[in-house]
Formats: sequence, C-alpha cells, structure tokens
Amino acid sequence: MTPPASTATLAVPRAVERVPTARRYLMCEPTHFAIEYSINPWMDPTAPMDRDLALRQWRALVATYESLGHEVHRIDPAPGLPDMVFAANSGTVIAGRVLGARFRAPQRAPEADHYRRWFHTHGYTDITMPTATNEAEGDLVWTGDLLLAGTGFRTDPAAHPEAQEALGVPVVSLSLTDPSYYHLDVALVVLSEATPSRRAHIAYYPPAFSPGTQRALATLYPDAILATREDAACLGLNAVSDGHNVVLPLEATHLRTELATHGYTPHPVDISELRKSGGGPKCCTLELRA
Repeated sequence: MTPPASTATLAVPRAVERVPTARRYLMCEPTHFAIEYSINPWMDPTAPMDRDLALRQWRALVATYESLGHEVHRIDPAPGLPDMVFAANSGTVIAGRVLGARFRAPQRAPEADHYRRWFHTHGYTDITMPTATNEAEGDLVWTGDLLLAGTGFRTDPAAHPEAQEALGVPVVSLSLTDPSYYHLDVALVVLSEATPSRRAHIAYYPPAFSPGTQRALATLYPDAILATREDAACLGLNAVSDGHNVVLPLEATHLRTELATHGYTPHPVDISELRKSGGGPKCCTLELRA
C-alpha cells in the first residue's frame, strides 16, 4: 500500500560525479606588482598595498595548484608592467592554437608582446595577434564546446568573430553592464566543461549582464549556480576549476557552500592584495589547453 503523502520517502536526485582533470597553467610572479594608475573601479593608487604580501599570496596560489596535480609554467615579469601578474588577460589557448591580446589601456599594452614571445619560444606555432581590442581569458571563457565572449567594457564586439576564426570554435557573445564586473571572468566561471553527454556547468552573477544576456545564459545553462552580490563583490567568481576542485577567494562563503552542495571541493585562498587591482585567482592564471 502506498504510504500517505506526508510520510512517503521523497526521492533524492543522485549527485553528479565531479571529475578533476590535470591542467597546465601559465603564471607571472608579481615581482613588480603595484597600483600606479586606475583602469577599473577596484584600483586606487592612493590606497596602501603590500607587495610582499601579494607575492606570498601568489606563491600560495601556485602551491595550491601544484598540490592538486596541476603543472604551473612561469613567464618572467618585466619591470614597468605592474599588472603583468594577471596572465589570463594575455592569451587564449585552445587545442594548441593561441590568440594573443590587444589591451584597451595603454599602460598594459606592452604585456601582449611579452606573452607572444613566451608562446613562440615554447613551441607554439599557431599564434594570432588580434586586430580588435581583446583582453583574452578576461573576456573569452571556454566551456568545452563554446567560447563565451564578454563585451561592454574592455573587449570589442569585433574581437568575437576574430576569436572564432583564430581558434576555430563557436562563439557566444555576452554583454556586461556593471563596471565593477568589467571582465567576463569576474562575473562567470566554468566549473565543469561540456562532454558529449553533458552540458557545461557554470556559476555566474546575473546582475552583471544585460537582460538579454541573462535570458541567454538561463537558456544555455538552466542548472547554473547563481552567485550572490556578496560572492561577486569579493571576486568570488574569479575562480579556477579543474572539474572537481575549485580555487576561489576565501571570502566567497555562500559560493563555497553552493559548490560543496553540487559535488565540488572548494579551495579558498587569500587574494586580498591582488584584489586591490581587480584581480583574483583566475586573473593570475592562463590555461594552456593542448
């Protein structure tokens, strides 16, 4: 006999298995890190900043990646380029093809060629330097089957078809509308990439996007984790995931709980000094996808 509805056992959905994959990252030590100018709402050259603490925090981030089995490559920092630590803005690599960067701010423009030379000297032969302004993985986020491409503050809309041609992958344009979330990688993170049988799983902060983009994301990723204002405000979405382990700022406590509920293992890190320049774990981390 079927028990009354009030006492019936409710079926609990089986948790999706989260599988980590080893990654290769390119990073730049913040030897010359400083806040000498303001090119985003986070940067205040008059506020105190501790470079030694920033260096310790960066090294702890590297150690976290290596403890998870990931391989970290390093590019030499260049004097006079205080934001070179934010490697993600300097290239997008998919299937060994490289699309370099073209920065909007003149202060960062020389970084692009330093990274181009690194790719050239490390065996990459398919390198495209963009003609449209393109701040690389800051606004180009690979989901495993689509390249989500942000625009609105830094990367030009014309960079999106250029990325499709250079990298040979389909591109979906997304419009950012909140200047505090000027790059896509501070408003959205891919937690697990798409497979032939499963769509990508992401987390994002809806108010960072235009209404049409919010509808598009809800259609593409109906099971996404929606971040709170507090998550976004500490750059909690500027995170790095290997499909199971998620490295994110320690202040993003709500997002950490959501990640654990969805089968991920959060690894909180302190990025307080780097955040003063608008950066977090992902900003420091350029993924080298073979």
